This record gives sequence, C-alpha cells and structure tokens, in this order.
Amino acid sequence: MTELYIGLMSGTSIDSIDAALISVNSEQITLLDSHSHTFPPALKQHIHHLCHADQASLDLIGACDREIAEHFAKATLALLAKSNLTASDITAIGSHGQTIRHRPSQEHQGPFTWQLGDPNIIAFKTGITTVADFRRMDMAAGGQAAPLAPIFHQALFGSGDVNRSLCNVGGISNVTWLPASGEIKGFDLGPGNALMDGWINHHRQQPFDANGQWAAGGTVLPELLARFLQHPFLLLPPPKSTGREEFHLHWVNELVSQLSHEPSPQDVQATLLEFTAQSIVTGITQHCPSAELYICGGGAHNGALMTRLNQLLPGVAVGTTDEIGIAADWVEACGFAWLAHQRMHRLPGSHTAVTGAAKACVLGGIYVAEV
Repeated sequence: MTELYIGLMSGTSIDSIDAALISVNSEQITLLDSHSHTFPPALKQHIHHLCHADQASLDLIGACDREIAEHFAKATLALLAKSNLTASDITAIGSHGQTIRHRPSQEHQGPFTWQLGDPNIIAFKTGITTVADFRRMDMAAGGQAAPLAPIFHQALFGSGDVNRSLCNVGGISNVTWLPASGEIKGFDLGPGNALMDGWINHHRQQPFDANGQWAAGGTVLPELLARFLQHPFLLLPPPKSTGREEFHLHWVNELVSQLSHEPSPQDVQATLLEFTAQSIVTGITQHCPSAELYICGGGAHNGALMTRLNQLLPGVAVGTTDEIGIAADWVEACGFAWLAHQRMHRLPGSHTAVTGAAKACVLGGIYVAEV
C-alpha cells in the first residue's frame, strides 16, 4: 500500500523551512512535490539569538516555539495547495523542528538536544497527524541523536555494487558512508554553510555567498586556516555530532583577532570555504573511503566549494544527489517524512553505528490531529 508523508525541515542554516511530499510503499520512496517557506527576518533573528545566548528569556523561547510551529503549518498548507491534495490524503507529517541547542556530551551539563516548533499547533492547524521530537529517544539510549539521515540515505541511495558516500552540507556538514557491504556509518564533519553565511552576512549584508563567488575572489590565509583546523571537534572519532554551539562567528572573530595583521574580509571568506572543504575531505578520507561522493543541502549550489571538493578528492566521482534520485535541496526534508513513516509503523529510525546509542530506536512522538 502506498502512503503519503510530508517532511518539514529547518536546519542549522536557519534560512527557510523545506517541505517535501513523498510517497512510500514497500519498494520505493518517491519525492512528489516540494515547497520552501522563508522565515520572517524578526523570527530568524530571534532564533539566532536563542542559538547563541548563554541566557534567554523563557517568554522568548515560548513565543518562538509557537511562531515556528505556525510557519511549519503554513508551509504544509502551501504544499498541499500546490499538490492539489487535502489533509486526509496525508498519513502523517514528520517535523524536525528548529534546533536551538545540541549538547550531545556531558561537558555542558548535558547531554541534551532542544528543537522548537510545537507539534500540537502543526497537527491542529493542518489537520494532519504530526510526528516530532525525533532526537531525544536516541539520546535517552546513550546516542548522539545526530545525524539521523543516514538510515534514510541507506534506504534510498544504498548500492550493493559500489562504496558510496553522501555529504549533506547544510549549516553543519555530515556524511553517510554506504559501503557495498551494507554496514553504514555516519557522523557530523564540522562546519557547512553556517560560517560562510554568517561572515558574508556580517560584512556584505547578503544571506549567503552565491556560488561561492566572493570566496573564489579571495586568497586563503594559511595561518588562519591552520588555526581553524585545530578545532578539537575535528580530532574526535565518530560517532560525533556538533552545531552552532561549536562553530560560530564569535569563534571566527577570536581567531582572526590573533593574526599579526588584519586580513581582508574576502580573504577570510576564502579561508572559511577552504576550511569547510578540508574538514569534509579529511573526515571522508579517514573514515569513509568511497568511489562516489554525492552532495546535498545548500552547499551543493556553491560552485567554488564543489570545485574544491573535486580537487581534493582525485579519483572520486563527486556529484550531487540529483544524479541518483532526489534533488539536493530536498533530501533532508524527505528524510524526516520517511522517519514519520518509520514511526507510524513502529520501525527504527536510528542506527547504533551512526549515533552510538545502545540500541536502534523508534523515534518521535505522535500528535494526533483530531477531526
């Protein structure tokens, strides 16, 4: 029997909500339609504040929890209208929510992970049963609660003929290793777009570096790059996960201030792109030897980054997930739609080799839409 699910994803880039409609049957997962819904600037600013503030108002947290959910509901209704479907056609929504803090280790009074976007509001306003809070069951089982996409990547992209890696370059980058043997691995690599987006937004008031053109016109600063590459997260073995708590502009500015001369902002952007590329390549070559590497997420549109990955990985076919079934922009949202399917059928949504949990877990709470 074929079922329809909607996945809602707002990642560490905090730029928009990706909504994806998929069909799932016993043999195939198919992306049917998609929609992107932009956060209002004021809400985006509040989310950034919550991600970085040492202390935050409970009133602000509560208000954002509700407002984020309302925008998730609007994204869903827009996708339904675009697809000429009604709420009764959809089995469930899988809502990731908006992460404001991810602390997978005990070092910060953890472990804990926190996503906003009240699923009660989403279920009520859309009339569709909503699955949410995907991460905390894995963390309760001793896992990192991230990344969660690898088990979906295996279901959709796994090949019995070739060792293949998938790298999602969102705000943070993560990799899934899909060897022909079927024994998957996955972990966070380090920064994706978050540092580059933050830097160009601060210096040029642009939300992102289109095609990496600003970075491509700069010169990599070897001393600064070496400082970036000394970040302790990069030295940790998997399983591991991270977020804006570790990679943020305050950290960048602190290292820039330690240089013997003040660099041009464009040269820093070039260095951030090189740092992103090298952290991706180092993680993949050390732990995920593959003949093929497919990129998804916003980084797939950064031509300068894609060029650099090709240069750093001679002998590896580097492309985007468009080439193997799903457009790069929609893989993560499709993944949470599929995780909703897993939850509704009481099937595991995590993998012990990825998160380090004591067991594979059924993930997410179900919020039934009363009709």
